[in-house]
Amino acid sequence: INGFPLFFFQSEMTSHQLVEHRNQEATCYVGNLDPQVDDDLLFELFNNAGHVLNVHMPKDKLTNVHNGYGFVEFRDEIEAEYAIQILNMVKLYDRPMRVSKSALDKKTGASFDVGANLFIGNLDSIDVDEKLLHDTFSAFGTLIKHPHIMRDKDTNQSKGFGFVSYDCFESSDLAIECMNNQFLGNRLITVQYAYKRTEDAMGNSIGVKGERHGSQAERMLAASNPVRKLFSKHTTKPNMMFAMSGPSVATGAPSFMLPPHHGMMPPPPLPPMPPPLTAAMLPSMPPPPPPPPPPLPLTMPSSAPLATFPPLPPPPPVS
Repeated sequence: INGFPLFFFQSEMTSHQLVEHRNQEATCYVGNLDPQVDDDLLFELFNNAGHVLNVHMPKDKLTNVHNGYGFVEFRDEIEAEYAIQILNMVKLYDRPMRVSKSALDKKTGASFDVGANLFIGNLDSIDVDEKLLHDTFSAFGTLIKHPHIMRDKDTNQSKGFGFVSYDCFESSDLAIECMNNQFLGNRLITVQYAYKRTEDAMGNSIGVKGERHGSQAERMLAASNPVRKLFSKHTTKPNMMFAMSGPSVATGAPSFMLPPHHGMMPPPPLPPMPPPLTAAMLPSMPPPPPPPPPPLPLTMPSSAPLATFPPLPPPPPVS
């Protein structure tokens, strides 16, 4: 058709139909994928977290190679959130996957960056990666970006520092208070507000010397940001897996249990506890019999006379 093969239009229509009928609230965005990853591998991996309905990886029309990201649709929103909790920042072909809500990715952007950006220094280049930074610092609040560790372009070796960004200053202040000068891996790390960055005339990002995030002006702007309320409704609760054996009622910590098996009915509720017994509810019974008398002593009393025996006869004479 007009110089284009028919399968080109069929694939385009199929892709648009999938996006149109996809449940965005139950769909995960999966980014930073290695070129070796395909649809079947994503399906097998994410099917361990829930019932996967569809996997879509946009591909280049000429090379038929995916663009480094994809979308995984689950049966419901609970399974999608569970997949984010257990698979985000997990390495696949030595590259940490970025798993987040697909519906949230369209709403997030620069408007959520309130300036609660932290610099993490003196990182162990071998033991500390993006996954460990995410699991550690997500315990203090919601991260609006995936942790970023600066690496060498040629060797992919860590340069020993990275950055994390929160959705509010309360979380970043708590992270500084709890993690600054604490051990992460085998080193004492430095946690402080990062320097503000701007762009020069050539569009390159440069740091503003002496100006760090966390100023009073940024905090006032963050408190009056109307988008923050919308963001808080769509974000999952912070990671509270540290030293936790179950869900906490007081703090509202999430429970990291497997979702119920598909097609299985939930267990019935426990029966109510019976009321405690009272004296009025006990049946009338006769009084117990008196205890038996104590047994007689085995020794005779000292006043009783001792028994006497006759003397033995003399022995017979020897012949």
